[in-house]
Amino acid sequence: MSIKISFKKSTSRKNSTNLVLFVDEKFSLSQIKKYISAQELSYISDLLRTSDLSKKLLVFELTSKKKIILVSIKKNIKNFEVENLGAELYGRINFGKNPNYFIYSENIINNQKSFIGYFLHGLKLKSYQFKKYKSKKEKRLITVNILGRGSDLSNSSQLKFKALEQGTFYARDLVSEPGNILHPDEYAKRIRTLKKYGLKINVYDQKKLKKLGMNALLGVGQGSIRGSYLVTMEWRGAKNTSKPLAFIGKGVCFDTGGYSLKPAKFMEDMTYDMAGSAAVVGLMKNLALRKAKVNAVGVVGLVENMVSGNAQRPGDIVKSYSGKTIEILNTDAEGRLVLADAITFTEKKFKPKFMIDLATLTGAIIVSLGSEYAGLFSNNDKLSKELIDAGEKVEEKLWRMPLHKNFDKLIDSKNADMQNINYVGGAGSTTAAQFLQRFVLNKTPWAHLDIAGMAFSKYGGALNSGGATGYGVRLLNQLIEDHYE
Repeated sequence: MSIKISFKKSTSRKNSTNLVLFVDEKFSLSQIKKYISAQELSYISDLLRTSDLSKKLLVFELTSKKKIILVSIKKNIKNFEVENLGAELYGRINFGKNPNYFIYSENIINNQKSFIGYFLHGLKLKSYQFKKYKSKKEKRLITVNILGRGSDLSNSSQLKFKALEQGTFYARDLVSEPGNILHPDEYAKRIRTLKKYGLKINVYDQKKLKKLGMNALLGVGQGSIRGSYLVTMEWRGAKNTSKPLAFIGKGVCFDTGGYSLKPAKFMEDMTYDMAGSAAVVGLMKNLALRKAKVNAVGVVGLVENMVSGNAQRPGDIVKSYSGKTIEILNTDAEGRLVLADAITFTEKKFKPKFMIDLATLTGAIIVSLGSEYAGLFSNNDKLSKELIDAGEKVEEKLWRMPLHKNFDKLIDSKNADMQNINYVGGAGSTTAAQFLQRFVLNKTPWAHLDIAGMAFSKYGGALNSGGATGYGVRLLNQLIEDHYE
């Protein structure tokens, strides 16, 4: 089912089709009298006496083809709460015989800037479904008509929301693709197509990576028949030559665990082990679409962690791009190897203002934070606060976790500069972040977001109906809007 949004100046009263009307927290009906008939008003008034007014949205079925939906707006409502209301509306209009809905935007009872924009943004984010491989296509179309003065959503606001939706949906699409379709070769090819939006794309293949000395990244992918890549995406939207903001993503298109093989149960979910890279790609598409006034670079390492006669073995030692050597004690701790080379490369080549990496890095972060928060590790208090504040605004929440030199002894190796896991046990997410920090060579402000619990939802959330969430795109866009444009 698809959603079509239509903006109209007309404000015809007492429409005979489905209506969406806004009321206060007490569901006062005085403000909606002019939109419905006296009979409908009396009917709804009677039903409200036995309705649960703690709910934010109430649906009244008048006929098989008409319903009236009352949306309660509290005072000082936040933008993400408005988005959640729009998402909840989607759940209520996804049935019934009449596919047309009318929202009287002049009925909005507060003067919040772009209220209708955030409301529709939530509705559209919730409507996303990945049904590309269903043989039977659902052709149903629901039209949501916005009527009245509130329909005057500026062109710039419409562009902003549309770009953010397209960036988020692109990230969700990438994460949702099966591993036999979106392998590293195909992934690199798809990123190349983003040139049409004004992004400068550079693809480093295995030959180039080997010449550069990115052996940590290459070691992860050497067991696959597919190629391994590092792809950079540059957006120059600022009028000056200021240092770019850098976003780095882990792109393990499928993760068997290598010789440190994962259990068979739920291994099919390891198609989403590239969700960090998808967030970066979706973010860069969003920035290009909305012509963001910022200089930014996205860097993703694309590999497939497979088992074969050529796969990396536990006990192998590799020399990273930084020159530091790594003993591979567990081939399933592969994401940090990909990011290690990507982080050093990004810092050296682009000299960014800051670096933020995103990765579905550890199961330990899910033990710590579940699916409510992503883990934040950083060497910079200012960047951490900016990220946490941005996350609160879009409800893509972060919880800061510790980094400390005392954790270093857990990843020091007798045979190399470091080992890729802590064999003593405990602090799995922290030691992974501590490992990554070693590849920030010039004290660049850096943050690592472990999004393992946030990238995919089996049950759905406020703004998604289950599956890939696109976590990170809206968070990082908000960070940029608030502090760097």
